[in-house]
Amino acid sequence: MIRAGFLASRDGEVLGFQITGHAGGEAGTDIVCAAVSSAAYLTANTVTEVMGISPGELRAGEGDMLLRLRAKDGPRCRELLLGLRLHLEELSRQYPDKVRVSEISI
Repeated sequence: MIRAGFLASRDGEVLGFQITGHAGGEAGTDIVCAAVSSAAYLTANTVTEVMGISPGELRAGEGDMLLRLRAKDGPRCRELLLGLRLHLEELSRQYPDKVRVSEISI
């Protein structure tokens, strides 16, 4: 199961995401894992390389990615993060046994 948690401040500002786990298919061939991974990397790379934002925390490893923005950068990245969330929620509707999306209060 892939778990995608969106980090939200007390005032509801989305400040990042944490994605953990695997969809359960064969490594390198699972389309759900590939879709989630690709979307997460696109988002993280857009924030850091295109927008030039240095996140408060960023890590990526096997079955784990975390992007946590500083509060001041949240408004600049709002639409990008909401787009990622929308994409992952749709994957969750299509593959409810493989993807779960939630909010994490920080």
